[in-house]
Amino acid sequence: MSELRRHWTPTAVAFLVLAVAGLVGTWTFNVFAIVQMRDFIGDLVSGGPAVSSITVDLMVVAIAGSIFIIVEGRRLGMRFAWLYIVLSGVTAFAFTFPLFLAMRQRRLTARRSSPDSPA
Repeated sequence: MSELRRHWTPTAVAFLVLAVAGLVGTWTFNVFAIVQMRDFIGDLVSGGPAVSSITVDLMVVAIAGSIFIIVEGRRLGMRFAWLYIVLSGVTAFAFTFPLFLAMRQRRLTARRSSPDSPA
């Protein structure tokens, strides 16, 4: 039994729960679209299950990405990492998440090139 729980940190469990929520949330609306014989692509501009599916999809990705920003920001000692999440409310997560990844990469590169920091 302990082997089943091995390596499952709270963060890993949170990501797993989000994965299940993403699958159930999106496919619930996808099944509605199939059963109702909806034009999935056409519904993207006019409403319907397709829009709900994509909304759930993006929401789950944004939550998982936000958790990653907080956890990774703390791990790397990035001050104000939470600000990327706040700014996504006034810009877009499609902007702030890649921006965080760029700043994260800069931090990792700086840590590797610093002679007194661990690799």
